[in-house]
Amino acid sequence: MARENSQHPSYRAYTVIKREGQDDFWQSLGAAFPHQDGKGFNIVLQALPIDGKIVLREPQEDERDQPAEGDKGNVTNVRSYKDRRADPRDRRG
Repeated sequence: MARENSQHPSYRAYTVIKREGQDDFWQSLGAAFPHQDGKGFNIVLQALPIDGKIVLREPQEDERDQPAEGDKGNVTNVRSYKDRRADPRDRRG
């Protein structure tokens, strides 16, 4: 069912990046916004997955009040969906 405020996405779009011996990474690709009539969605992608598979997930509570990636105009860093930590290889210092 569509939410009353279609400025917030109903779903976030991800691609899952498999890594041997490590947790999978969930790369944010964009978001799905409900149509006003509640019968469909507009999907806004900032990138396309290499394997052609897109996973749609409801936003977590901490993401509900944040604008979608399409609203920010950039793609978020690769993060593990499970624990939301940045890739240790990306840490400086």
